Amino acid sequence: MKYYLKIFTPVLAALFVLAAIPQNVYSQSDKKFNKEMEKVYQKTTKELKKQGWKVSGTSLTLEASMMKHLRALNSDDKNKELVTEVSMCKSANVCKANALNNALVEYANNAGSYIRGRVTSDMFNNASASVPEEFDHFYAAYERLVQTEVKGEVEFSFAVEKPNGDGKTYRAYFIINEEKAGKARIRAIQRAAQETKIAQEYAEQVSNFVNEGFNE
Repeated sequence: MKYYLKIFTPVLAALFVLAAIPQNVYSQSDKKFNKEMEKVYQKTTKELKKQGWKVSGTSLTLEASMMKHLRALNSDDKNKELVTEVSMCKSANVCKANALNNALVEYANNAGSYIRGRVTSDMFNNASASVPEEFDHFYAAYERLVQTEVKGEVEFSFAVEKPNGDGKTYRAYFIINEEKAGKARIRAIQRAAQETKIAQEYAEQVSNFVNEGFNE
C-alpha cells in the first residue's frame, strides 16, 4: 500500500495543479468578460435614456431588460444579436411584427449577399459575366426561403420606443443562434436548389458555402 501511495501521490498532486490552472484562467477570463459586459451595459442604457428611449411592453425597467438581454445573448457563443427599427407605427403588436419582418429581411439579404459573393469569387473567378443567369433566380429563392426557415430561430428579447409624430419609433432586440440558423439556411438552400435549374450542377458547392456560415 505504501508503495502505491508513493507512486500516485506526486501524480495526483500534479493532476490537482493542472486542474487548478484552467480554473484560474477561466476565473480571470470571466472577470474580464464580466467587466466588458458591464461597460457595454452601462454605455448602452445610458445612451438609450439620453436619446429618449423607454422600454416597451414589459413591467421591467430598461436596465433590467438590457441586463436580461445581455445575459441571454452571452449564454451561448453561437448567439448573435439582431436589432431593427420601425418608424411611425402605432400598435405595439404591429411594431413588433414589422420589426421581426425587417430583421428576417436583413438577415436573409446578408445570407444571400454572402452566397452571391462566394459563387462569383470561388466558382467563377470573380467574372460575374460568366455566372449563369439562372443564379439570379436562385439567389431570390434562397433569400425568400431563408426568411421562412430562419423565422422560428429568431427570439424576441425586448424592445424600446419613443414618440415620433402621431406614432412612435420602435426598436426591437432579437437573438438568433447561428448553429440552429445554419441548419435553417441549409434547408433553404436545398429548397432553392430544387426550385431552380442549378440543383444538379452546382447545389453541392453552394451548400458548402452555407455550411461555412457567414458574418452578418
